[in-house]
Amino acid sequence: MADPTIERYLDNFGFDQVIAVLDDKAAPPAGAATSMSAKTAAKTPVKSEAKKSGKEVLGLFMSDVPESAGGAAVSFKPTSKAGARSGSVGTITPAARYFPLLGIVLGYIDRNAARELDKHGDVKELHHAYQPSLIRPVEVAAAKATTKTTWGLRKLGIEALWKEGLTGKDVAVGHLDTGVDGKHAALKSRIAAFMEFDFQGNRVPGSSPHDTAEHGTHTAGTICGGKSGGLSIGVAPQAELHSGLVIEGGDVLLRILAGMEWILEQHVRVLSMSLGLRGFTPFFLAVTQRLRDRGVLPAFAIGNEGVGSSRSPGNYAEALSVGAIDKDSRVPDFSSSITFARPVEPNQPNVVAPGVDVISAKPGGGVQSMSGTSMATPHVAGVAALLFQAKPDASVAQVEEAIQTTCTQLPSETESFVAFLNKRDHEGYH
Repeated sequence: MADPTIERYLDNFGFDQVIAVLDDKAAPPAGAATSMSAKTAAKTPVKSEAKKSGKEVLGLFMSDVPESAGGAAVSFKPTSKAGARSGSVGTITPAARYFPLLGIVLGYIDRNAARELDKHGDVKELHHAYQPSLIRPVEVAAAKATTKTTWGLRKLGIEALWKEGLTGKDVAVGHLDTGVDGKHAALKSRIAAFMEFDFQGNRVPGSSPHDTAEHGTHTAGTICGGKSGGLSIGVAPQAELHSGLVIEGGDVLLRILAGMEWILEQHVRVLSMSLGLRGFTPFFLAVTQRLRDRGVLPAFAIGNEGVGSSRSPGNYAEALSVGAIDKDSRVPDFSSSITFARPVEPNQPNVVAPGVDVISAKPGGGVQSMSGTSMATPHVAGVAALLFQAKPDASVAQVEEAIQTTCTQLPSETESFVAFLNKRDHEGYH
């Protein structure tokens, strides 16, 4: 067993929650993220052979959640009336769950299950399941509209792209966060799909778009919000938002993975996600690669812990990682950055974008200001939506390259990874 953390948990507790990465039977052909159009890759079905194998692996996991891990029915208050109606209060957390599109099984194992999984030919990797957390803003403040567009949109030259007809029209963008206020004037017409995931990762059908905090509404507004009080807040105001409420509380990892599986079902082109685990841990690598294989560009926040730090999965070479800049094109102290020894994309993040004093939507109406790499990431996701509109048949790698290679180098910073997207970014792309 390659992951020593699993051994430690089995030795000390007799069980562990793990992610089993399955053979690539469930994935589109190798190189899909590079050569296949994102639209085609997204609609590639899971082969029956892969589903059969996944269910077989699922059967090797423990059938019940260990009592000391909360195996009894877990009582919680749902975040919506639909959650209460669905009977999700007190539902029992499944001991294991298979995600066909992601090609993984998440669940509990004991020593016997570990041995069987080690021997199974379709299990490529086994990782201890860590619990990610929201990358919280470093500052939240009241704000009001005093200009026609936010400083972030002006910094990126977005209005010039709008004049050329690039508004994100008909491009589906995934959003996994604290939810989104479906009644907000700047967002209510942009929400194409919404799904709430309860504390056990179960879908809550019929749940109306809502935000359990403020973070999700703010990030959604930056991606595709319209106007609030006369202020344009969204990079791609005609993009279609597919928002999953996955955080915080409960089995966070299970909720996030369930949200990612749902996102893949929506055939989105971009996924904006501002959450992660401090430091580098490879347990999300396979999932991030599977997103790319299925035609989804993963735009992930790098973290708010400063120089020498980062978060997974935002620090993976497989992700388009995003840090922050302020109005003066300076990287703030909070924006994480790190250099790895690996040969591929050692410098992280890949790009930086507006992330300080960013004004966007506030639950209940109006706007507010937030600072953090969580605020920078939806700017980049919005730009990706504009590019996918311009080139509907582009691959994930092509859009990612267009973003990275056309950034402007910040003169006061080291090369390779600190750049900001600006109005010269995408000349000739469309």
